[in-house]
Amino acid sequence: MARSRYKSLVDAFAADIRAGRLTPGTRLPTHRELATREGLALATATRVYGELEAMGLVSGEAGRGTFVRETSLPPGLGIDQHAVASGVLDLNFNYPALPGQAELLRGALRQLATSGDLEALLRYQPHGGRPHERAAVARHLRCRGLDVGEEQVLMVSGAQHGLATTVMGLLRPGDVVATDALTYPGFKVLADTQRLELAPIPSAGCEPDLDALAHLCKRRKVRAVYTMPTLHNPLSWVASEDWRQRLVRIAREHDLIIIEDAAYAFLAEDPPAPLAARAPERTVYVSGLSKSVATGLRVGFVAAPVGWVPALERAIRATVWNTPGVMTSIACQWLDDGTVTRLEGEKRRDAAHRQTLARAALSGLTCISHPNSYCLWLPLGEEVRADRIATALMEQQVSVSTAEPFATSAHPPHAIRLALGSLALDTLEQALARVKQVVEAHSF
Repeated sequence: MARSRYKSLVDAFAADIRAGRLTPGTRLPTHRELATREGLALATATRVYGELEAMGLVSGEAGRGTFVRETSLPPGLGIDQHAVASGVLDLNFNYPALPGQAELLRGALRQLATSGDLEALLRYQPHGGRPHERAAVARHLRCRGLDVGEEQVLMVSGAQHGLATTVMGLLRPGDVVATDALTYPGFKVLADTQRLELAPIPSAGCEPDLDALAHLCKRRKVRAVYTMPTLHNPLSWVASEDWRQRLVRIAREHDLIIIEDAAYAFLAEDPPAPLAARAPERTVYVSGLSKSVATGLRVGFVAAPVGWVPALERAIRATVWNTPGVMTSIACQWLDDGTVTRLEGEKRRDAAHRQTLARAALSGLTCISHPNSYCLWLPLGEEVRADRIATALMEQQVSVSTAEPFATSAHPPHAIRLALGSLALDTLEQALARVKQVVEAHSF
């Protein structure tokens, strides 16, 4: 087939989609039907759809067909916070806060102003944090079931920065990193920036499929595995004791670095011990205070084997030199005086209350969540398209995320992720009522 004819067919489809003549959700002819209708080779028909998919105009779904995508969603929905306009009810991002936290900050600033340490805060700090700050984090991590020395702890500017320093310090472009088929979007962005190859691990019930991981490691040279065993985002899993033990065995057998993201781990009550406690020689444990205290408090921490600390410190130096002294000082004071522990308990109760409210508001719909999670995953029916749901909700001033930002596999499931932690309770109830109304309206 002449290239001009092939391109003309791509252009004709694209024009019809952009003009609305082919509406979002329209099922296109199968590859074979298109080939027969247009007198094409099957490979050429497949190439036509492949180019349209690369343009973001259609999506091919295994076992279902090729569909016109919803192109009116804001770019980066689910990743770019600026996509959420003023006045929109935000079920897209979690920034949980409790009444009285601003007063806590005022008190901390007053206390800091009268301390004798202000001069030190005006100078450069050690890249990994001052010894007493690292010791404060080490004491806090013991409450998470992780017994590490201060020499293993590094202060970072939030958990995302902790992930970035881990990738920059320990991995190289082209490395293969195994991760869940649905995973944290921030790690996807980081992997793309650092040119890592993400290899998706499918789910097996309520945990990632370790048989699939073991098979992957036999076929490919996998360098690391990125995982959220305690309060997964977006599926809210808490991996079992047996799963954790087997993951460690696989990691040791294939010499994998384990990157353990514990950003939401504080919400789980009495979870199994962290992976870093089971495989301390190969695990980097990353967490922070953005969710447990406040998103504006950009203080996080990394715990790693001592031998890896110099490489991580170099990455900190290359990115921020050191964490801001004022914020780090406040954070460590709150770690030491019990404020963080108290806030974590209050947020567990707050998240549990919001989950109960959400279950009632969404009764009749399938929901996947944890009783204490700020996330809720809403799988959609066989013929319900997530982009149509997200668009309809945006028209009603409710912002949600589809599965696409979380997906590392080629064909994201049709589902939406609801962030429950950002709205006031009465407003949250209104937003969830709109979600149920829209989902039910598109399900029949």
